[in-house]
Amino acid sequence: MKTKAVRIYGKKDLRLEEFELPAMKDDEILAQVISDSICMSSHKAAIQGADHKRVPDDIHINPTMIGHEFAGVILEVGNKWKDRFSAGQKFSIQPAMNHMGTLNAPGYSYRFIGGDATHIIIPSIVMEANCLLPYDGEAFFPASLSEPMSCIVGAFHASYHIPPGTYNHEMGIRRRGKMAILAGVGPMGLGAIDYALHQERKPGLLVVTDIDDNRLARAACLFTPEHAAKEGVKLMYVNTGKMNNPVKHLRELTDGTGFDDVFIFAPVKNVVEQGDCILGFDGCLNFFAGPTNPEFRAEFNFYNVHYAFTHIAGTSGGNTDDMLESLKLMGEGKINPAIMITHIGGLDAVVDTTMNLPQIPGGKKLIYTNISMPLVSLYKLGEMGRDNILYAGLHEIVSKNDYIWSFEAEKYLLANAKSI
Repeated sequence: MKTKAVRIYGKKDLRLEEFELPAMKDDEILAQVISDSICMSSHKAAIQGADHKRVPDDIHINPTMIGHEFAGVILEVGNKWKDRFSAGQKFSIQPAMNHMGTLNAPGYSYRFIGGDATHIIIPSIVMEANCLLPYDGEAFFPASLSEPMSCIVGAFHASYHIPPGTYNHEMGIRRRGKMAILAGVGPMGLGAIDYALHQERKPGLLVVTDIDDNRLARAACLFTPEHAAKEGVKLMYVNTGKMNNPVKHLRELTDGTGFDDVFIFAPVKNVVEQGDCILGFDGCLNFFAGPTNPEFRAEFNFYNVHYAFTHIAGTSGGNTDDMLESLKLMGEGKINPAIMITHIGGLDAVVDTTMNLPQIPGGKKLIYTNISMPLVSLYKLGEMGRDNILYAGLHEIVSKNDYIWSFEAEKYLLANAKSI
Protein backbone atom coordinates (compact mmCIF):
# COMPACT_ATOMS: atom_id res chain seq x y z
CA MET A 1 0.00 0.00 0.00
CA LYS A 2 1.19 3.49 -0.79
CA THR A 3 1.32 6.17 1.87
CA LYS A 4 2.03 9.87 1.91
CA ALA A 5 4.04 11.01 4.90
CA VAL A 6 6.35 13.71 6.21
CA ARG A 7 9.76 12.24 6.98
CA ILE A 8 12.88 13.66 8.59
CA TYR A 9 16.22 13.27 6.82
CA GLY A 10 18.37 15.54 8.98
CA LYS A 11 18.50 18.91 10.68
CA LYS A 12 15.85 21.21 9.18
CA ASP A 13 15.20 18.62 6.48
CA LEU A 14 11.56 17.50 6.41
CA ARG A 15 10.02 16.13 3.22
CA LEU A 16 6.47 15.21 2.23
CA GLU A 17 6.77 12.09 0.11
CA GLU A 18 4.73 9.25 -1.34
CA PHE A 19 6.18 5.77 -1.04
CA GLU A 20 5.25 2.12 -0.67
CA LEU A 21 4.77 0.63 2.78
CA PRO A 22 6.30 -2.83 3.28
CA ALA A 23 4.01 -5.83 3.57
CA MET A 24 2.42 -6.02 7.02
CA LYS A 25 3.79 -8.78 9.28
CA ASP A 26 1.76 -11.10 11.51
CA ASP A 27 2.73 -9.08 14.61
CA GLU A 28 1.87 -5.68 13.08
CA ILE A 29 -1.23 -3.60 12.39
CA LEU A 30 -2.06 -1.53 9.30
CA ALA A 31 -3.90 1.72 10.01
CA GLN A 32 -5.10 4.95 8.47
CA VAL A 33 -4.22 8.16 10.31
CA ILE A 34 -6.99 10.78 10.36
CA SER A 35 -5.71 13.56 12.61
CA ASP A 36 -2.46 14.71 14.18
CA SER A 37 -1.81 17.80 16.27
CA ILE A 38 1.62 19.33 15.83
CA CYS A 39 3.73 19.48 18.96
CA MET A 40 6.68 21.72 19.80
CA SER A 41 8.60 18.50 20.36
CA SER A 42 8.29 17.77 16.63
CA HIS A 43 9.77 21.20 15.92
CA LYS A 44 12.66 20.39 18.25
CA ALA A 45 13.23 17.08 16.49
CA ALA A 46 13.19 18.83 13.10
CA ILE A 47 15.76 21.35 14.29
CA GLN A 48 18.03 18.86 16.04
CA GLY A 49 17.77 15.97 13.58
CA ALA A 50 19.81 12.96 14.67
CA ASP A 51 21.06 14.90 17.71
CA HIS A 52 17.58 14.49 19.23
CA LYS A 53 17.47 11.71 21.81
CA ARG A 54 14.58 9.91 20.12
CA VAL A 55 15.72 10.29 16.50
CA PRO A 56 18.00 7.58 15.01
CA ASP A 57 21.51 8.39 13.78
CA ASP A 58 20.87 7.03 10.26
CA ILE A 59 17.88 9.15 9.22
CA HIS A 60 19.86 10.45 6.22
CA ILE A 61 19.60 6.86 4.90
CA ASN A 62 16.47 5.58 6.66
CA PRO A 63 14.23 8.60 7.29
CA THR A 64 11.55 8.33 9.98
CA MET A 65 7.98 9.63 10.04
CA ILE A 66 7.26 12.61 12.26
CA GLY A 67 4.12 13.42 14.29
CA HIS A 68 3.16 11.77 17.56
CA GLU A 69 -0.22 13.21 18.60
CA PHE A 70 -2.41 11.19 16.28
CA ALA A 71 -5.56 9.16 15.92
CA GLY A 72 -7.05 7.03 13.20
CA VAL A 73 -8.73 3.80 12.14
CA ILE A 74 -7.34 0.26 12.13
CA LEU A 75 -7.51 -1.29 8.67
CA GLU A 76 -5.94 -4.72 9.10
CA VAL A 77 -4.72 -6.71 12.13
CA GLY A 78 -1.92 -9.27 12.16
CA ASN A 79 -2.66 -12.69 13.63
CA LYS A 80 -0.79 -11.97 16.87
CA TRP A 81 -3.20 -9.19 17.86
CA LYS A 82 -6.57 -10.38 16.51
CA ASP A 83 -7.79 -11.20 20.03
CA ARG A 84 -7.32 -7.54 21.08
CA PHE A 85 -7.93 -5.41 17.99
CA SER A 86 -10.10 -5.50 14.90
CA ALA A 87 -10.48 -3.70 11.61
CA GLY A 88 -12.65 -0.60 11.87
CA GLN A 89 -11.62 0.30 15.43
CA LYS A 90 -10.65 3.88 16.14
CA PHE A 91 -7.42 4.36 18.08
CA SER A 92 -5.04 6.78 19.72
CA ILE A 93 -1.41 6.08 20.54
CA GLN A 94 0.74 6.85 23.57
CA PRO A 95 4.13 7.54 21.94
CA ALA A 96 6.14 7.62 25.18
CA MET A 97 6.22 3.83 25.40
CA ASN A 98 8.99 3.59 28.03
CA HIS A 99 9.22 -0.07 27.07
CA MET A 100 12.23 -1.97 28.36
CA GLY A 101 14.18 1.25 28.78
CA THR A 102 13.91 2.43 25.17
CA LEU A 103 13.43 6.08 24.24
CA ASN A 104 12.16 5.06 20.80
CA ALA A 105 8.75 6.52 20.02
CA PRO A 106 6.30 6.74 17.13
CA GLY A 107 6.72 10.07 15.42
CA TYR A 108 10.46 10.17 16.01
CA SER A 109 12.13 6.79 15.73
CA TYR A 110 10.32 4.57 13.23
CA ARG A 111 10.27 4.45 9.44
CA PHE A 112 6.64 3.42 9.02
CA ILE A 113 4.71 4.91 11.93
CA GLY A 114 4.11 8.57 12.63
CA GLY A 115 1.19 10.94 12.86
CA ASP A 116 1.90 12.99 9.75
CA ALA A 117 1.00 10.26 7.30
CA THR A 118 -2.02 8.91 5.49
CA HIS A 119 -1.29 5.23 6.29
CA ILE A 120 1.08 3.56 8.73
CA ILE A 121 2.23 0.18 9.97
CA ILE A 122 2.10 -0.09 13.76
CA PRO A 123 4.99 -2.27 14.98
CA SER A 124 4.58 -4.97 17.60
CA ILE A 125 6.43 -2.99 20.29
CA VAL A 126 3.55 -0.48 20.45
CA MET A 127 1.05 -3.19 21.33
CA GLU A 128 3.50 -4.96 23.65
CA ALA A 129 3.86 -1.71 25.60
CA ASN A 130 0.04 -1.36 25.76
CA CYS A 131 0.32 1.94 23.92
CA LEU A 132 -2.24 1.32 21.17
CA LEU A 133 -5.44 2.53 22.82
CA PRO A 134 -8.93 1.80 21.44
CA TYR A 135 -11.02 4.97 21.20
CA ASP A 136 -14.82 5.17 21.03
CA GLY A 137 -15.45 8.88 20.57
CA GLU A 138 -17.25 10.39 17.58
CA ALA A 139 -14.57 12.94 16.61
CA PHE A 140 -10.93 12.07 15.98
CA PHE A 141 -9.35 15.27 17.25
CA PRO A 142 -9.91 14.57 20.98
CA ALA A 143 -7.97 11.33 20.59
CA SER A 144 -5.11 13.28 18.99
CA LEU A 145 -5.19 15.77 21.83
CA SER A 146 -5.27 13.06 24.48
CA GLU A 147 -1.49 12.82 24.06
CA PRO A 148 -0.71 16.45 24.96
CA MET A 149 -3.35 16.26 27.69
CA SER A 150 -1.58 13.16 29.04
CA CYS A 151 1.61 15.23 29.33
CA ILE A 152 -0.29 17.70 31.52
CA VAL A 153 -1.86 14.94 33.60
CA GLY A 154 1.55 13.32 34.07
CA ALA A 155 3.11 16.59 35.19
CA PHE A 156 0.40 17.12 37.83
CA HIS A 157 0.97 13.59 39.12
CA ALA A 158 4.77 14.05 39.15
CA SER A 159 4.67 17.03 41.51
CA TYR A 160 5.17 16.04 45.12
CA HIS A 161 5.26 17.21 48.72
CA ILE A 162 6.90 15.87 51.86
CA PRO A 163 5.08 16.23 55.19
CA PRO A 164 7.41 17.78 57.82
CA GLY A 165 9.29 15.23 59.87
CA THR A 166 8.84 12.47 57.30
CA TYR A 167 10.55 11.21 54.19
CA ASN A 168 7.29 10.29 52.51
CA HIS A 169 6.80 11.77 49.06
CA GLU A 170 3.10 12.52 48.61
CA MET A 171 2.64 12.52 44.86
CA GLY A 172 0.49 15.09 43.11
CA ILE A 173 -0.25 18.77 43.58
CA ARG A 174 -1.29 19.84 47.06
CA ARG A 175 -5.02 19.38 47.47
CA ARG A 176 -6.70 22.75 48.08
CA GLY A 177 -3.25 24.31 47.93
CA LYS A 178 -1.92 27.40 46.18
CA MET A 179 -0.87 26.86 42.54
CA ALA A 180 0.71 29.15 39.95
CA ILE A 181 1.02 28.43 36.23
CA LEU A 182 3.64 30.79 34.79
CA ALA A 183 3.53 31.66 31.06
CA GLY A 184 0.33 29.68 31.25
CA VAL A 185 -2.01 30.76 28.46
CA GLY A 186 -0.45 29.00 25.49
CA PRO A 187 -2.15 25.82 24.25
CA MET A 188 -0.62 23.56 26.90
CA GLY A 189 -1.21 26.13 29.60
CA LEU A 190 -4.89 26.27 28.67
CA GLY A 191 -5.03 22.49 28.95
CA ALA A 192 -3.43 22.74 32.38
CA ILE A 193 -6.01 25.28 33.54
CA ASP A 194 -8.79 23.01 32.27
CA TYR A 195 -7.33 20.00 34.09
CA ALA A 196 -6.62 21.93 37.30
CA LEU A 197 -10.24 23.08 37.50
CA HIS A 198 -11.93 19.82 36.58
CA GLN A 199 -9.86 16.98 37.98
CA GLU A 200 -10.49 15.47 41.41
CA ARG A 201 -7.38 16.91 43.16
CA LYS A 202 -7.93 20.65 42.73
CA PRO A 203 -6.00 23.62 44.10
CA GLY A 204 -7.76 26.19 46.26
CA LEU A 205 -6.01 29.11 44.54
CA LEU A 206 -4.89 29.11 40.91
CA VAL A 207 -2.90 32.07 39.56
CA VAL A 208 -2.12 32.12 35.83
CA THR A 209 0.46 34.53 34.43
CA ASP A 210 1.55 35.74 31.02
CA ILE A 211 2.90 38.93 29.42
CA ASP A 212 0.28 39.27 26.67
CA ASP A 213 -3.11 40.84 27.42
CA ASN A 214 -4.81 39.26 24.40
CA ARG A 215 -3.78 35.73 25.37
CA LEU A 216 -4.81 36.36 28.97
CA ALA A 217 -8.18 37.74 27.83
CA ARG A 218 -8.87 34.65 25.72
CA ALA A 219 -7.98 32.38 28.65
CA ALA A 220 -10.25 34.39 30.94
CA CYS A 221 -13.12 33.96 28.46
CA LEU A 222 -12.57 30.22 28.20
CA PHE A 223 -12.16 29.73 31.95
CA THR A 224 -13.83 32.51 33.87
CA PRO A 225 -13.16 33.17 37.55
CA GLU A 226 -16.89 32.72 38.09
CA HIS A 227 -16.82 29.22 36.61
CA ALA A 228 -13.72 28.38 38.62
CA ALA A 229 -15.45 29.51 41.81
CA LYS A 230 -18.24 27.01 41.13
CA GLU A 231 -15.51 24.35 40.99
CA GLY A 232 -14.20 25.53 44.36
CA VAL A 233 -11.12 27.29 42.95
CA LYS A 234 -10.17 30.97 43.22
CA LEU A 235 -8.79 31.76 39.75
CA MET A 236 -6.75 34.88 38.97
CA TYR A 237 -5.01 36.07 35.79
CA VAL A 238 -1.95 38.29 36.06
CA ASN A 239 0.10 40.14 33.43
CA THR A 240 3.57 40.07 34.95
CA GLY A 241 5.01 41.99 32.01
CA LYS A 242 3.47 45.19 33.31
CA MET A 243 4.93 44.93 36.83
CA ASN A 244 8.15 46.31 38.27
CA ASN A 245 8.22 43.57 40.89
CA PRO A 246 6.11 40.57 39.79
CA VAL A 247 7.56 38.32 42.48
CA LYS A 248 6.37 40.65 45.24
CA HIS A 249 2.89 40.87 43.70
CA LEU A 250 2.55 37.12 43.23
CA ARG A 251 3.67 36.35 46.78
CA GLU A 252 1.17 38.90 48.10
CA LEU A 253 -1.59 36.89 46.42
CA THR A 254 -0.70 34.06 48.84
CA ASP A 255 -0.59 36.39 51.89
CA GLY A 256 3.18 36.19 51.68
CA THR A 257 3.45 32.44 52.28
CA GLY A 258 4.25 31.48 48.69
CA PHE A 259 2.88 28.80 46.40
CA ASP A 260 2.71 25.07 47.00
CA ASP A 261 2.94 24.22 43.30
CA VAL A 262 4.48 26.31 40.54
CA PHE A 263 4.38 25.13 36.92
CA ILE A 264 6.72 26.63 34.31
CA PHE A 265 5.22 26.61 30.82
CA ALA A 266 8.00 28.44 28.97
CA PRO A 267 11.69 27.50 28.98
CA VAL A 268 12.82 31.00 29.84
CA LYS A 269 15.49 31.62 32.46
CA ASN A 270 13.79 34.53 34.22
CA VAL A 271 10.45 32.68 34.30
CA VAL A 272 12.10 29.69 35.99
CA GLU A 273 13.83 31.94 38.51
CA GLN A 274 10.59 33.84 39.13
CA GLY A 275 8.93 30.51 39.87
CA ASP A 276 11.66 29.61 42.36
CA CYS A 277 11.21 32.96 44.13
CA ILE A 278 7.48 32.47 44.72
CA LEU A 279 7.70 28.95 46.17
CA GLY A 280 6.45 28.48 49.72
CA PHE A 281 7.54 25.97 52.35
CA ASP A 282 7.74 22.48 50.82
CA GLY A 283 6.88 24.08 47.48
CA CYS A 284 7.41 22.12 44.28
CA LEU A 285 8.62 23.76 41.08
CA ASN A 286 7.48 21.74 38.05
CA PHE A 287 9.52 22.51 34.92
CA PHE A 288 7.02 21.52 32.24
CA ALA A 289 8.32 23.25 29.11
CA GLY A 290 11.20 21.41 27.47
CA PRO A 291 13.99 23.64 26.09
CA THR A 292 15.64 23.19 22.71
CA ASN A 293 19.02 24.16 24.16
CA PRO A 294 20.67 21.21 25.94
CA GLU A 295 22.72 23.72 27.96
CA PHE A 296 19.67 25.57 29.31
CA ARG A 297 20.25 26.65 32.92
CA ALA A 298 18.62 28.84 35.55
CA GLU A 299 19.53 29.70 39.13
CA PHE A 300 17.77 27.98 42.01
CA ASN A 301 17.80 29.09 45.64
CA PHE A 302 19.56 26.31 47.52
CA TYR A 303 19.22 28.11 50.84
CA ASN A 304 15.50 27.48 50.48
CA VAL A 305 16.13 23.91 49.37
CA HIS A 306 17.87 23.35 52.69
CA TYR A 307 15.69 25.36 55.07
CA ALA A 308 12.32 25.63 53.31
CA PHE A 309 12.43 22.16 51.73
CA THR A 310 11.67 23.47 48.24
CA HIS A 311 12.18 21.01 45.41
CA ILE A 312 11.85 20.55 41.66
CA ALA A 313 10.13 18.06 39.37
CA GLY A 314 9.93 17.60 35.63
CA THR A 315 8.42 15.20 33.13
CA SER A 316 8.73 14.62 29.39
CA GLY A 317 5.43 13.27 28.17
CA GLY A 318 2.86 11.22 30.04
CA ASN A 319 2.30 7.50 30.30
CA THR A 320 -0.52 5.23 29.23
CA ASP A 321 -2.42 5.70 32.49
CA ASP A 322 -2.23 9.47 32.01
CA MET A 323 -3.66 9.15 28.51
CA LEU A 324 -6.44 6.87 29.71
CA GLU A 325 -7.29 9.43 32.40
CA SER A 326 -7.38 12.14 29.72
CA LEU A 327 -9.69 10.10 27.52
CA LYS A 328 -11.94 9.33 30.49
CA LEU A 329 -12.25 13.00 31.47
CA MET A 330 -13.00 13.91 27.86
CA GLY A 331 -15.61 11.18 27.61
CA GLU A 332 -17.27 12.47 30.77
CA GLY A 333 -17.29 16.00 29.38
CA LYS A 334 -15.15 17.32 32.24
CA ILE A 335 -12.35 18.68 30.04
CA ASN A 336 -12.50 19.97 26.49
CA PRO A 337 -9.15 19.89 24.67
CA ALA A 338 -10.70 21.65 21.67
CA ILE A 339 -9.95 24.93 23.42
CA MET A 340 -6.27 24.35 22.56
CA ILE A 341 -6.91 24.39 18.79
CA THR A 342 -6.56 27.64 16.86
CA HIS A 343 -5.46 26.40 13.42
CA ILE A 344 -6.30 23.55 11.06
CA GLY A 345 -4.60 22.28 7.93
CA GLY A 346 -3.87 19.34 5.67
CA LEU A 347 -0.87 17.06 5.29
CA ASP A 348 0.76 19.47 2.82
CA ALA A 349 0.88 22.13 5.56
CA VAL A 350 2.96 20.01 7.94
CA VAL A 351 6.51 20.81 6.80
CA ASP A 352 6.18 24.61 6.95
CA THR A 353 4.10 24.49 10.12
CA THR A 354 6.52 22.23 11.96
CA MET A 355 9.60 24.18 10.91
CA ASN A 356 8.09 27.56 11.81
CA LEU A 357 5.96 26.55 14.78
CA PRO A 358 7.44 28.98 17.34
CA GLN A 359 6.72 31.92 15.02
CA ILE A 360 3.08 31.00 14.37
CA PRO A 361 0.84 32.65 16.97
CA GLY A 362 -2.07 30.93 18.64
CA GLY A 363 -2.58 27.49 20.07
CA LYS A 364 -2.54 23.97 18.71
CA LYS A 365 -2.19 23.35 14.98
CA LEU A 366 -4.44 20.41 14.06
CA ILE A 367 -3.67 18.48 10.89
CA TYR A 368 -6.05 16.23 8.98
CA THR A 369 -3.66 13.97 7.15
CA ASN A 370 -5.81 12.81 4.22
CA ILE A 371 -6.65 16.28 2.94
CA SER A 372 -4.82 19.05 1.11
CA MET A 373 -5.20 22.39 2.85
CA PRO A 374 -2.93 25.26 3.96
CA LEU A 375 -2.72 26.05 7.65
CA VAL A 376 -5.67 28.32 8.48
CA SER A 377 -6.57 30.19 11.67
CA LEU A 378 -10.09 29.50 12.91
CA TYR A 379 -10.43 33.24 13.43
CA LYS A 380 -9.72 33.98 9.75
CA LEU A 381 -12.16 31.52 8.19
CA GLY A 382 -14.78 34.22 7.74
CA GLU A 383 -12.42 36.49 5.84
CA MET A 384 -11.11 33.63 3.70
CA GLY A 385 -14.62 32.27 3.18
CA ARG A 386 -15.57 35.17 0.92
CA ASP A 387 -13.91 33.31 -1.95
CA ASN A 388 -13.96 29.74 -0.64
CA ILE A 389 -17.08 27.68 0.07
CA LEU A 390 -15.23 25.27 2.37
CA TYR A 391 -13.94 28.05 4.60
CA ALA A 392 -17.32 29.76 4.60
CA GLY A 393 -19.00 26.59 5.83
CA LEU A 394 -16.39 26.05 8.52
CA HIS A 395 -16.72 29.68 9.63
CA GLU A 396 -20.47 29.27 10.04
CA ILE A 397 -19.89 26.26 12.32
CA VAL A 398 -17.05 27.57 14.49
CA SER A 399 -18.31 31.15 14.82
CA LYS A 400 -21.45 29.96 16.59
CA ASN A 401 -19.26 27.96 18.99
CA ASP A 402 -16.97 30.80 20.13
CA TYR A 403 -14.41 29.71 17.52
CA ILE A 404 -13.81 26.42 19.29
CA TRP A 405 -13.26 23.37 17.07
CA SER A 406 -15.92 20.65 17.27
CA PHE A 407 -17.11 17.31 15.95
CA GLU A 408 -19.50 19.16 13.63
CA ALA A 409 -16.61 21.15 12.18
CA GLU A 410 -14.44 18.06 11.78
CA LYS A 411 -17.24 16.13 10.07
CA TYR A 412 -17.87 18.98 7.65
CA LEU A 413 -14.17 19.34 6.86
CA LEU A 414 -13.62 15.65 6.19
CA ALA A 415 -16.69 15.51 3.94
CA ASN A 416 -15.84 18.56 1.87
CA ALA A 417 -12.08 19.13 1.81
CA LYS A 418 -9.88 18.17 -1.13
CA SER A 419 -8.16 14.82 -0.74
CA ILE A 420 -4.37 14.87 -0.86
